Amino acid sequence: MSKLSVAVNAEDHLQGDPSAECSLVEYGDYQCPYCGEAYPIVKKLQRHFGERLSFVFRNFPLSQMHPWAEPAAEVAEFAGVHGKFWNMHDLLFENQEGLGDALFVKLAGMLELSPAQLESAIEEHTFRARVRADFAGGARSGVNGTPTFFINGERHNGPLDFDSLRKAIERKLKLYVRSMSE
Repeated sequence: MSKLSVAVNAEDHLQGDPSAECSLVEYGDYQCPYCGEAYPIVKKLQRHFGERLSFVFRNFPLSQMHPWAEPAAEVAEFAGVHGKFWNMHDLLFENQEGLGDALFVKLAGMLELSPAQLESAIEEHTFRARVRADFAGGARSGVNGTPTFFINGERHNGPLDFDSLRKAIERKLKLYVRSMSE
């Protein structure tokens, strides 16, 4: 079973308690239809497990198949430096079919971010290194497609439906509880 080669750290975009009993890490691509299908499942898992689960999203744009994936990741990173990563992350997935420069500018405006600064950041690839660092970490962890999930540092190789992911997380939570009582 593949292990996460880059541990969850302060540089990550994390929702939830960093010391939660269980950590779910997704390597994703904003243009990938399977990531689009996983997006509401992750939201449901977060609601189901509450404070027991933290969620990290890392960029893994499959640029050869999805030409807007890397620019979308750069847009999310731009929003992140303004404290709005998760807002942009959600909007990108919720508007996945319309990815492109016009949508990026529109979403920036919706989040009260400067469209001119965004356009400049995209043109200059200000956040490309960050996106590619996520990608490299994913590749070292054995990621070869999206979405790829890691639960407490171990790759989830099963189905990506809610029930399968819920059961896998529950198994990790039981192991956590058992290790705390020993």
